Amino acid sequence: MKLIIVESPAKARTISRFLGDEVVVEASMGHIRDLPRSAAEVPESLKGEDWARLGVNVERDFEPIYVVPKERKERVKKLKDLLKKADELYLATDEDREGESIAWHLAEVLKPKIDVKRMVFHEITEPAIRQAFDQPRQIDRRLVDAQEARRILDRLYGYEVSPVLWRRVKQGLSAGRVQSVAIRIVVERERERIRFRSASYWDIEGEFLGGDPESQFPAALVAVDGVVVAGGSDFDEVGNVVSADVLVLDEETATRLTTDLREADFVVRKVESKPYRRSPYPPFRTSTLQQEAGRKLRFAAARTMSVAQRLYEAGYITYMRTDSTALSEAALAAARRQITDLYGASYLPKQPRTYANKVKNAQEAHEAIRPAGDEFRTPEQVAREVAQDESKLYELIWKRTLASQMTDAVGESMAVRLGATATSGSDAEFSASGRTITFPGFLRVYVEGSDDPEAALDDQETRLPALKVGDPLQVESLEATGHATKPPPRFTEASLVRRMEELGVGRPSTYASILTTIEDRGYVWKKGQALVPSFTAFAVVSLLEDHFPNLVDYAFTARMEDDLDRIAGGEEKSVPWLTRFYLGAEGLAAQVADRLDEIDARQVNSIGLGSDPHGREVVLRVGRYGPYLERGDEKATVPDNLAPDELTIEKAVELLEERPSGDKILGTDPDSGFVVLARHGRFGPYVQLGEAQGKEKPKTASLFKAMTIDELSLEEALRLLSLPRVVGTDPDNGVEIIAQNGKYGPYLTRGQERRPLESEEEIFTITPTRALELFSRPPRRRGQPAAAAAPAREVGTDPVSGKMITVRSGRFGPYVTDGEVNASLRTADSPESIAVERAAELLQARRDRLSSGETPTKKARKKK
Repeated sequence: MKLIIVESPAKARTISRFLGDEVVVEASMGHIRDLPRSAAEVPESLKGEDWARLGVNVERDFEPIYVVPKERKERVKKLKDLLKKADELYLATDEDREGESIAWHLAEVLKPKIDVKRMVFHEITEPAIRQAFDQPRQIDRRLVDAQEARRILDRLYGYEVSPVLWRRVKQGLSAGRVQSVAIRIVVERERERIRFRSASYWDIEGEFLGGDPESQFPAALVAVDGVVVAGGSDFDEVGNVVSADVLVLDEETATRLTTDLREADFVVRKVESKPYRRSPYPPFRTSTLQQEAGRKLRFAAARTMSVAQRLYEAGYITYMRTDSTALSEAALAAARRQITDLYGASYLPKQPRTYANKVKNAQEAHEAIRPAGDEFRTPEQVAREVAQDESKLYELIWKRTLASQMTDAVGESMAVRLGATATSGSDAEFSASGRTITFPGFLRVYVEGSDDPEAALDDQETRLPALKVGDPLQVESLEATGHATKPPPRFTEASLVRRMEELGVGRPSTYASILTTIEDRGYVWKKGQALVPSFTAFAVVSLLEDHFPNLVDYAFTARMEDDLDRIAGGEEKSVPWLTRFYLGAEGLAAQVADRLDEIDARQVNSIGLGSDPHGREVVLRVGRYGPYLERGDEKATVPDNLAPDELTIEKAVELLEERPSGDKILGTDPDSGFVVLARHGRFGPYVQLGEAQGKEKPKTASLFKAMTIDELSLEEALRLLSLPRVVGTDPDNGVEIIAQNGKYGPYLTRGQERRPLESEEEIFTITPTRALELFSRPPRRRGQPAAAAAPAREVGTDPVSGKMITVRSGRFGPYVTDGEVNASLRTADSPESIAVERAAELLQARRDRLSSGETPTKKARKKK
């Protein structure tokens, strides 16, 4: 028997279709070992070492300490059991550095005594799999060492710098080699928006007719008496004109000139035409796919990569983590055949197109992202076989691939100048431009999107009538139009990916996870598609810029990336490089030790906003529980949905003036003797028992929706503080039934089970009998009618826990569970047809998040 190990059940399922019964394909469920995630995972023999917390022996050539996590041990046991029956082992993990690393770790942990072969492919089709099976290679230690160097570097950076943020900003924050630079990029853009001051300017827009009644076209004023009229690009970020050679029109001047020109005689003064030619875009690589899916499909980068992963593992596209824009000979032939069949020979260039790779040290897969196979399936064929997200992304990839091998779009561009002399004697010149496409070429298939929703596509056709110098023109309309300069747009995920790639920061394969991390950690939040930095992000970036400037310097970070690529290419050794980075007088360890005490936490967490009308300074501070404003002894919380560039001094004064009048003392708790306070908090009014004592937080409880502080009694406050309430005990299993209030309203819990309550008052009135009745019914969403729900469906046995996986309907939608771990189904997953492999994959992904400490409670706390 031959054993093939891949990363995921979905990949295993597809590959197993192509090989005979003598081959067993099993999933490792990703990495089977890694650096310790916590002190508890550090081997007992090493816990006394100073470097043990890092998981890297910095005293012995940065030797990593690898451990098999608890949740992976059953998987390792299963693989070892299968290995005993095998005579050959094929490691068929992905062909990039990460995949090579997984393959090496498998070989190190399983310690096979049989032949070990490395099987690589960039698409999961039968010919590709059979070729990879017949032509294996050995594990590439150079790729493994390069990935290990990156892993060690990221561990040292995160484990040294993150504690600085905990001690000087707040707990729960994290720093990362690429993550922190990405946050700085977003913060820098918000700073530009804060500095921005809008400038107003006017121009004149008109509609004109040539000799043909159908020949109406628009034109705009560009010069008066030979002086160029100012536009938006002629102002700087604070609203000043950057050139003395332009004329800034105000409303009065523009309106008067418009009136003077309405009866003037306009003629064509200048006509310029030239050939237009536009070549197609290269096929997708990882970063351009993320950008275009964000623009056209409104997919987040993580969603794009997740959908692409499913398409790849099901055999629809080639490997999706790649820096290459090359297409194989077979792919070029397939694209050219399909172009001829669908659009005709006139759309096919004489020779296949090739594209220069613009990414330095491109090293991932060796081909662009394209439809898999030697014959491309059409989007219509794929749409019948996959879910909606997969269908949309496949169509995008298919169109881009075909367009990349089609002829240029050709046509003619025309620029026209027209003018007249106003009754006031002023000479006014207008400009119009157009483009006529005579042959669409690749535009027949694909037009690239734009990051700016207000920007017209560069490839759109705008027709002008046939005009020649001296032609008289009829004025259809003239309007004075006011404009205001706009601040630079915030980054979207797509434009941030592009910016990071331009700066050479990080690798495209990691961008999706970085974007997810900075949002989950509360560094950014989304306003529509725009990424808005939090005030915490401002504090963190300020600290790093002031005290560790190299770590968020764009050029320094890009040079690190280049150094890591040289290590991958064998041009540099990892140990001397890591030694320079971490040890020595200027190393990271020394920087943290020397600079921690000089960091003033209050200064780092403060942003001066200016003075109010009475000269009192207003400061924004980032506190443990969120940002707040301070003016002398006065304080006011900052709304969660207020963007930093919207917090002007005027807005700050308004928030301070509108803040609640203060705490209200309701009385004394007879049991504890503590005072009971009613307060206004960041998330609404609440009651509190006693004052904070050192680090110990006082007990608090939110008011019910029907309650107000003004009408709240001591008795009601004590009832709230008594929550959660034990309703009773389930007689069948002895588990307590508890009533409590939560973020989404009142509910009951019995172990891991939940049931919503209809009203907050029911928390205090519900009886054990009524509670048991609610738990006897299928779970439903809050407000959903109590209709009969389908019973749980058994899917199969989980390979990790060995327990039966069932599909259930939960409060937030369908999910799978093995009784220990729950995982929500994704949009493309069907509760009626989900396979055991996919269910196991979802459960394992959930275990990975839980084991890394990313619980729902913690995630919610970070977002606050």
